[in-house]
Amino acid sequence: MLIIDSLRVTYGGAVEAVRGVTMEVPDGKVVAVLGSNGAGKSTLLRTISGTLRLHRGRVDEGSVHFDGEALTGRDPGQIVRRGVVQVPEGRRIFGRLTVEENLRAGGMGNRDRAAKAAAHARVHDLFPVLAERSGQRAGLLSGGEQQMLAIGRALMASPKLLLLDEPSLGLAPRVIGQIGEVVAEINRQGTSVLLVEQNATMALGVADLAYVLDVGRVSLSGPAEELARTDEVQRLYLGHGDPGASGPVGRHSRRTLSRWTA
Repeated sequence: MLIIDSLRVTYGGAVEAVRGVTMEVPDGKVVAVLGSNGAGKSTLLRTISGTLRLHRGRVDEGSVHFDGEALTGRDPGQIVRRGVVQVPEGRRIFGRLTVEENLRAGGMGNRDRAAKAAAHARVHDLFPVLAERSGQRAGLLSGGEQQMLAIGRALMASPKLLLLDEPSLGLAPRVIGQIGEVVAEINRQGTSVLLVEQNATMALGVADLAYVLDVGRVSLSGPAEELARTDEVQRLYLGHGDPGASGPVGRHSRRTLSRWTA
């Protein structure tokens, strides 16, 4: 379980991006974090993954624990080895490397050969197109395929908790629903997920629990299905519809990943 307690984060010692946030990601659950630009969503993930210092941020107060161990102050490599892996916003794949080389890079810290082989098979099962294009340069993939690769690369580390930062960003409308299917399937296979998203329809459709961040603070929290019915969420996030979402994605949706070619 991930437990965030009274977290306060600043940049440059002056700009307060996260203000006393407390939240949990229970084992085996999908937790969505909603909020507009500047709400503190990406800062939250950077703090969990240990990459905050790379962005000149610091934790002023509070703590982050995963399975009883403190993550605050640890470097990103140590956090990955503890089972927490982030897929960054914007995908950030290695465009000049092949698809297969990207996947190998994701599994470099996994010293268990059997676990690495199982992770590789899992990625190819989730995303058959990656197997078909294993020798192709990653930079030549479509946007949707690059997002598949970014998620697959993270799964090569066999995470217990997967952190997804705006996975639907910049993708075609029909692909966004497939993103939700991917998240639901990864969770069904036993990986907990913390999903940061602006696309509330997709996020609330796959999440068990949800939090809404507003200027660095938690303004709403609870079961995702209940939050989706609240007036505030309807007005702020669902009232005008989410461009790029064709409707909520059920947690038991049938996969259609082999045709994900946006």
